[in-house]
Amino acid sequence: MEQYNNPAQREPVYFDPAAGIYLRLMTYEDTDRIVSWRNREEVRRNFVYQEAFTPEGHENWIRSQIETGKAVQMMICDKETDTALGSVYLRDIDRQHHKAEFGIFIGEETSRGRGVGTAATKLMLRYCFEEAGLHRVYLRAYRRNGQAVRCYEKAGFRQEGILRDDVYVRGEYQDMVWRGGIKRDWEAGKPV
Repeated sequence: MEQYNNPAQREPVYFDPAAGIYLRLMTYEDTDRIVSWRNREEVRRNFVYQEAFTPEGHENWIRSQIETGKAVQMMICDKETDTALGSVYLRDIDRQHHKAEFGIFIGEETSRGRGVGTAATKLMLRYCFEEAGLHRVYLRAYRRNGQAVRCYEKAGFRQEGILRDDVYVRGEYQDMVWRGGIKRDWEAGKPV
């Protein structure tokens, strides 16, 4: 993994040559693509928030969360085509305790199941621990979402617990897997 500057964005991004992807900061211009992805059934079913996304709602997220520093969102892009494939983000950034919640989704169906999510997760952890000054990164995932759980495990997140019947979605209670990573483990080359 190396740092890579995309001249079109003029922003630092992280690049994984083996996976052929890089991360760049999300912009307002990504709104239509993100709204379209998040409204697809195969993406939406893996989020606790089930309401339909709108451009206005996403732009409010940018103004209230991204621009205030409460969240960071990056686009996962194909190195060869500069096409966005999905997004990674940090939310609920707690500067006092140096921690944040991690999230990811792969919007392009053809990019799922080929390691893009794992590579992007590893790149975002690098950003978290090297640039953002975080000590801890955590995530929640549906226990039934085996593909996501395997991705997080491969990226190095350690399981910290299972929250039984934690959320009520689509008429049934769902278990959530809680995973976390600590900077010192990441620096030591151990699973975070």
